[in-house]
Amino acid sequence: MNRIIAVLIVLVLFSCGKQKSKEVNENERKLKVISVNYPLFYFADRIGGDMIEMQFIIPDDVDPAYWTPDEEALTLYQNADIILSNGADYAKWMENVSLPSSRIVNTSSSFSDSFIPLKNIASHNHGPEGEHEHNGFAFTTWLDFQNAIKQAETIKNILIKKIPSEEKLLNENFESLKSDLQMLHKEMMNCGLELKEYEVVGSHPVYQYLSKAYDLNIKSVHFEPDVLPSKEQWKNLDQLLTESSSNLMLWENSPIPDIKNELVIRNLKIIVFNPCANKPIEEDFLSVMKNNISNFKNEL
Repeated sequence: MNRIIAVLIVLVLFSCGKQKSKEVNENERKLKVISVNYPLFYFADRIGGDMIEMQFIIPDDVDPAYWTPDEEALTLYQNADIILSNGADYAKWMENVSLPSSRIVNTSSSFSDSFIPLKNIASHNHGPEGEHEHNGFAFTTWLDFQNAIKQAETIKNILIKKIPSEEKLLNENFESLKSDLQMLHKEMMNCGLELKEYEVVGSHPVYQYLSKAYDLNIKSVHFEPDVLPSKEQWKNLDQLLTESSSNLMLWENSPIPDIKNELVIRNLKIIVFNPCANKPIEEDFLSVMKNNISNFKNEL
């Protein structure tokens, strides 16, 4: 009998040890966080740092807004602890797949009443994603840097909820990021004052929040920096130029030489303002935005 009791005690202790080990492993495991675009990745990475495991799996040659994950990529989203959504109709693929709703964090929900509706935007081709339409709401919300701060704060709050023991560090990291975003906001406010009398042409309809936040008069066409526009597209641009006095044109990236030559003929200055929706190869969100603002200042 004593022998049987001894064996049972050993089994119970072994079982408790395994259970405790499992709990420790769960507690030590980093939160897996994944996003639908690069700005949200950057914000989360700045705030969470080594406390979380960030994943960014969107190919660098596509616009994340129109990318659709394959089965392997979708599995990574489904297995993440936190899925950072941009809101404002960004990444429509999320509406057509099965994702754990309890893990999706809509980072723009706090300012959804100020989304900018899109009107009369025709379908067009946009890189490897093929033909698509801009409809519903404008979605490059982070180009209003005050929106970006609100999105970052939403990320901070969910991380504190998930890792309450790290609240102090998460708050400190957020305040550092917030300071950088406030600096960008101040610089763009100054640019807006300098450009108050200017009319600006946008090469693509992605600058709505930038225009509204910084009082810029931007009217957009549908050009791609690496695709020579059609005769009809050039005609649309020329019509726009006859209706305004603009000599500045915003581009997501530097256009190819053949496009540049045509813009010179039209006396248009190129200003590269990259929305930075996808992960840059060598820079980061902050450095790209600083360069964007410098590009503005150089033409003032």
